[in-house]
Amino acid sequence: MAVAVDPKQMDVLDRQRQLSLLLVDDDVELCGMMCEFFAQEGHRLDCIYNGREGLTAALSGSYDLVILDVMLPILDGFEVLQRLRRRKDLPVIMLTARVQQQDRIRGLDAGADDYLPKPFDPDELLARIRAVLRRSESLSRVEAEEILIGNIRVSPTTREAWLNDELMDLTTTEFDLLEMLMRAAGRVVSREEITAALFEREATPYDRFLDVHISHLRRKLEGGRGLIRTVRGVGYVFTGAA
Repeated sequence: MAVAVDPKQMDVLDRQRQLSLLLVDDDVELCGMMCEFFAQEGHRLDCIYNGREGLTAALSGSYDLVILDVMLPILDGFEVLQRLRRRKDLPVIMLTARVQQQDRIRGLDAGADDYLPKPFDPDELLARIRAVLRRSESLSRVEAEEILIGNIRVSPTTREAWLNDELMDLTTTEFDLLEMLMRAAGRVVSREEITAALFEREATPYDRFLDVHISHLRRKLEGGRGLIRTVRGVGYVFTGAA
């Protein structure tokens, strides 16, 4: 049986929890400012200045989340993220000074949980970190029963999903999106509802963030079949039928 949790109480607990974070960025001045900011907020932030050492730290350390710049020496942020995803399921927020949308989409393609363009407000970064961590830790606040629709099975307890009894390789965001759509099977879920629930911000007409994740999920789920149908101008519906 699910236990009701007061969202305000959870927000207080989120703010009280001390986080262990890793920032991989070659901007020494930015790293210094971020260390000072997070220390004032009661969190620990380690800084690494190149991609190779950043990857090693992310794989060997016990961090809650990695903040990863795109433009790094030795290994760039995209390469670091791809290698990290092969070996560890760790939440990642990417930073980019590039304005081209394709760079952000490339980060999402590689498995980033969120992205933030430079320059950014440290308070917004912290808010996004909390939002990503709430998504990845949401299993304690949802029903534990498995969801089975057709040949797709989802376990909120273990955060695993199976297609034809084969375990699927899903990112944290893809799993959350699949679970949300399957719980609402047959009902159109608006872009605004998904964005607010999973990404904790308002949807914008030019934001490709959700579209990229839907595209990845469709490819992993169905290979072109119509399990997730787009309702133009509204959102998506999980039909459960090929």
